[in-house]
Amino acid sequence: MTAYIFRRFLQALFVLLLVSIIVFLALRLLPGDPIYLLLTSEEVQIKTEEEIRVLRHENGLDRSLVIQYYTWLTGVLRGDFGTSLRFHFSVGALMLERIPLTLHLGILAFILAHLAGIVAGVICAVRRGKWLDTAVTVFANIGITVPVFWLGIMMIYLFALYLNWLPVMGYTSPFDNFWLNTRQIIMPVICLAIMPMASTTRQTRSSMLEVMHQDYIRTAWSKGLKERVIIIRHALKNGLIPVLTLAGLHLSSIIGGSVLVETVFNIPGMGRLAVYSVLNRDYQVTQGVTVIVAAAIILVNLVVDISYGWLDPRVRYR
Repeated sequence: MTAYIFRRFLQALFVLLLVSIIVFLALRLLPGDPIYLLLTSEEVQIKTEEEIRVLRHENGLDRSLVIQYYTWLTGVLRGDFGTSLRFHFSVGALMLERIPLTLHLGILAFILAHLAGIVAGVICAVRRGKWLDTAVTVFANIGITVPVFWLGIMMIYLFALYLNWLPVMGYTSPFDNFWLNTRQIIMPVICLAIMPMASTTRQTRSSMLEVMHQDYIRTAWSKGLKERVIIIRHALKNGLIPVLTLAGLHLSSIIGGSVLVETVFNIPGMGRLAVYSVLNRDYQVTQGVTVIVAAAIILVNLVVDISYGWLDPRVRYR
């Protein structure tokens, strides 16, 4: 087990390094000169070529790509992600301001999606062929296909503009105004959770139906155990193994969805920061956001892989 964790950890580091290289090179291949992000329109007109050259040298943009990457990577290892070309502020400080917002929405969406999805999937499996199974399955199929940004716009129109139940956009800290924060995050959280919830429902239903036909489940029925005991103590644990695999993938979809959701609902989180930095070619911010997001996804996948041994005693790592 220890050897497996060590190998997976080394693989995770290699993937993270590869991601950082790809993002670093991709941003440098975009057309245009990022040095002009540091200048106003008036300064662009009056700055001489020599002054621009000096400014480019001060920001390290005149060095070779290898040296630029090495300088940036060694800084990241020390916790220094550089300075934003657009905000003229520490990238680390910018991300620290926005990570709590994205985590708040993402964790709530993750919990909602999997709790509701697992419960709905179990109900569908236990009541297979009934009207409840049919209704939930139809909604699950719709939830997988609905575009997140379209759902967000429709919810804004219905619940914010037409019914006037919820705020249109924005984010307020729950420590400042808990009730307003709750009303503001309802629509974003639902938008982030809808696809993982639908996928979890379908997978849980499929897994539970397969498990319910195993010999040990029939033995449990023959012993006269209650349905609740059979489902929770015997069937659900083994049925959750494929769902656990999806959970790691759902984190990626929630993080990716935060880019759209935070843009639609005007939430100043990591997703919106990523969009703004890409559109404005802010190298340092884009690289920092990508590395943090990639590290989070890799860590979750590592935890998911290790969890197999706890859920299924038949799984052994070498």
